[in-house]
Amino acid sequence: MNRLHTALASGGLSLLLIACSDTRPESVQDWITQQRAQARHVVTPLPEPKPYIPQAYRPASAADPFDSQKLTAALRRDSTQPLGSALLKPELARPRQPLEAVPLDAMTLVGSLMRQGQPVALIRIDRLVHSVRPGAYLGQNYGKVIRITDTQVLLREIVQDASGEWTERAASLQLQEERP
Repeated sequence: MNRLHTALASGGLSLLLIACSDTRPESVQDWITQQRAQARHVVTPLPEPKPYIPQAYRPASAADPFDSQKLTAALRRDSTQPLGSALLKPELARPRQPLEAVPLDAMTLVGSLMRQGQPVALIRIDRLVHSVRPGAYLGQNYGKVIRITDTQVLLREIVQDASGEWTERAASLQLQEERP
């Protein structure tokens, strides 16, 4: 009996769906054609291009970019002073600060505040919270705190690249959300 009811119900539903549907594809095509005819395309015109005004080249008033004496002097100056040595000398001469022994990825920025008109970052290392001001040094790559905002601490690090040259790079600590 249960199967009979199911078969009758599904058959009746199928007949109802077939009776309600419009099987003429022409009506759908007519509707699409009508919608396309009613659509309004608004295209804003492009602004006119600015006219090109050529400038005259006056070699007498400008420095010669291919002057061999200037090029030789610049190459000699660059070869006597290795890249980055001017950045590194003051860094090696100063005493290291305690937070320079900890890598940046072991530090977590947990907040910031203003103390005596200066921004102070609150940095957690293990379970201790340290306060850091601009000009302090963090991390193992001579990282100097350049700026403290509400959400991050911006650093300037001095690192050696693959060729052994010292270069400057930017680093930052982002404010981390507490996880329960």
